[in-house]
Amino acid sequence: MNNVTALPVGAKIDPVARARAVGPAIAAVADEIERSQQIPEPVLGQLHESRIYRMLLPRSAGGDQLEPWIYFRAVEEISRFDGSVGWNVFVANSSALIAPFIPLDSARAIYGDPRGLISWGPPNQHRAIAAPGGYRVTGEWHFSSGYRQANWIGAHCHVVEPDGSLRLNRFGRPTVRTLLMPKDKTTQIRDWHTLGMRGTASEGYSCADVFVPETFSGTREDPTLRRDRGPLYAFTMQGLYACGVAAVALGIARAMLDAFIDLAATKTPRYLARLADNPTVQSDVARREADIGSARAWLVEILQDIHGRADAVEPIGTTDRARVRLACTQAIHQAEKTADWVYKAAGTSAIFLGTPFERRFRDIHTLSQQIQSREAHFEAVGRVMLNGDPDGTFM
Repeated sequence: MNNVTALPVGAKIDPVARARAVGPAIAAVADEIERSQQIPEPVLGQLHESRIYRMLLPRSAGGDQLEPWIYFRAVEEISRFDGSVGWNVFVANSSALIAPFIPLDSARAIYGDPRGLISWGPPNQHRAIAAPGGYRVTGEWHFSSGYRQANWIGAHCHVVEPDGSLRLNRFGRPTVRTLLMPKDKTTQIRDWHTLGMRGTASEGYSCADVFVPETFSGTREDPTLRRDRGPLYAFTMQGLYACGVAAVALGIARAMLDAFIDLAATKTPRYLARLADNPTVQSDVARREADIGSARAWLVEILQDIHGRADAVEPIGTTDRARVRLACTQAIHQAEKTADWVYKAAGTSAIFLGTPFERRFRDIHTLSQQIQSREAHFEAVGRVMLNGDPDGTFM
């Protein structure tokens, strides 16, 4: 199977414009997406046609292999219209980063389908049993964003060798291998009943004694193993994943701030002046604009700087990995700060279902509970800045 359609090298594409173009269609069905936890047609088809799901996929497998800051801006743009769709777009792109770590024929078998998507839950303590020609796996995973749109599912596992020992990687740690299987080999677990980000349907799945061929497996933990070189894949998967979360957060915050500016032009709270004429509101709006604008610009600057210096073969070093982590964490926290301010400043206009504020407020506070949003990232980066990285924190 090899009906991959790749854009010619150097072909001009503008994913940000494409994201903006499909945005109104997403906004029109945002309530339906949250209620049904599905991205309905024809919107899902439009997203596939726009190649928004293929921004980080290698050109060798039919993807666009874009610069990371362009990817970031496109996800941010989608997220202005709906955070759940933005989240699933970034997760699908993050999953596509397994393609450089599996045989090319396998990547093309998955992504030769124009609607080919992978979904998976984060690693846990499940173990796959090494078998002749592959692995046998049984287990249950959760937080699989985009499971309902995907047609391939991944399972991250430690590997048990025939002698009962755990397979180790070159760092002497138990390796985490990603096993890819058709979705029909898994069983859906409908457990996504959350405060926000309901439309992502980040539910669970299980599989029982599924055989996965060696050719549909790979490990993401060692960047030197990647087949596709070039500066994009010199970034770690963890770093690009964090960029996606930051993009969603900033897109939601941007939409909330824009909605507040519109509200301030007409709202006059009881016994007070019009919001737009209140000096405190004026100052705070400017400060929030500076918060998210500067966080966004700093992250883009870092991505451009590292990409411009990245080696085609070697992955980026610890210092640059820490810079990406710091800029992403800062962006997420500034976005949350902006959303909190908007919600409070909008008063009762923000509390009703269907306003431009309430779902986004729930979405960003669901996002803020995700591992990429941890305050501990500041400590980890500070430790690297002061003491280096003897423990391989940013491996």
